[in-house]
Amino acid sequence: MNYKNNIILLFLISFTASFAQELLTKENAIGIALENNYGIKIADNNLKISENNKGILNSGYLPTLSGVAGSTFNRDNTDAIFSNGDITTLKNAKSSRYNASVSLNYTLFDGLGRLYNYKQLKEQYNLSELQARETIEKTILQLFSVYFKVAQLTEDVALLNQSLKISKDRLIRAKYQSDYGQSTKLAVLNAEVDVNNDSIALLNSIQLLANAKRDLYVVLGKNEDPDFYVDTQVTFVVTKNKQELFEQVKANNITLLQIEKDIKISDFQLKASKSGYLPTIGLTSTYGWTKSNNNSASFLTESTNTGLSTGFNLKWDLFNGGKTSTQVQNAKINYETRQFFKQQSELQITRDFNNTWEDYKTKLFILQTQEKNVETNKRNFSRTEEQFKLGQITSIEFRQAQVNLLNAQSNLNQATFDAKNAELALLQLTGELLNTAF
Repeated sequence: MNYKNNIILLFLISFTASFAQELLTKENAIGIALENNYGIKIADNNLKISENNKGILNSGYLPTLSGVAGSTFNRDNTDAIFSNGDITTLKNAKSSRYNASVSLNYTLFDGLGRLYNYKQLKEQYNLSELQARETIEKTILQLFSVYFKVAQLTEDVALLNQSLKISKDRLIRAKYQSDYGQSTKLAVLNAEVDVNNDSIALLNSIQLLANAKRDLYVVLGKNEDPDFYVDTQVTFVVTKNKQELFEQVKANNITLLQIEKDIKISDFQLKASKSGYLPTIGLTSTYGWTKSNNNSASFLTESTNTGLSTGFNLKWDLFNGGKTSTQVQNAKINYETRQFFKQQSELQITRDFNNTWEDYKTKLFILQTQEKNVETNKRNFSRTEEQFKLGQITSIEFRQAQVNLLNAQSNLNQATFDAKNAELALLQLTGELLNTAF
């Protein structure tokens, strides 16, 4: 009995403490996950990199500007014969030269390779956006899977607490009846066993609930002891029929959208690879300055030159060992592979949609059946309880009705959250998961 009382006391302490806990709503959970989840942070950084890559500074459309400067110093021994026949011999004659220049280079035409590479970078950014969205979708799906697990276990704890109260009332009644000779000691012992069993089941559910809360905190990216309770209300939001939902799958499914971007990128890669067949035309312009300090054997003691030069250059690889042809062939194969992958993915996603739709409808039917089953068991338990109080049935029959009601309520609880998780999977396939109020 002391062990039983300790169990009950432990639960009452835990249950009372829950009233001081803070409500973690679905909306708050989403906000915390979006802010703290490491997968989302990584996806966001990848998106920032893609945004930098698609900028004009990485496009190849801007010119290059470079500066060069240098100097040389000479100390020479020189024998010089001038045109008038004079001969001069210089020992350790010093001379120096200084130069500086600024060069501007710009590619006017590169066979359109630059254009298609730039388009690739833009599509790569769009693909990174979709990848970030996919990461968010998966995180939200994982979040609600754990969130609703916490909600389900919260409801289970409440049901078991209610069942424990019924068993405790029965134990008190059995003791009174035993004291007044209306029942045997066996009835009291049976009631005590049932109270102990219900207490153990309750403690196990409390432990599972605590574990589920810790799992939820991991998804939320929080490293602290969980101190919250969740909203256990479930609302179903899918109202469209199967065909309407399938049209959404074809238009908005995140996997299909990413494949479309991959195909576009492959197309631009193919077009860019063909630029090797065309010439490259460039513009170059240089402004230079040179100063020379000559030795005495030179006609000029010092000279300074400045000047601007501008020109065009053309480069055309008439044959580069077949490198361009190989690149084009590989790009064509890659583009064709992407098309095959799209067809394969469309088949798989159609299958996944049909399976998920049927799973959702089945779980809704089970939910409706369990609701009816609970109503039947409630009526049965109510009548059984009345007969038990009148002494018309045994405690064993009463206990069976109690267990049947608890099982029916637990099954309804399970069916409710199973159906909701199936709906979430359906919403993810249709691409509407992030556009839904939960």
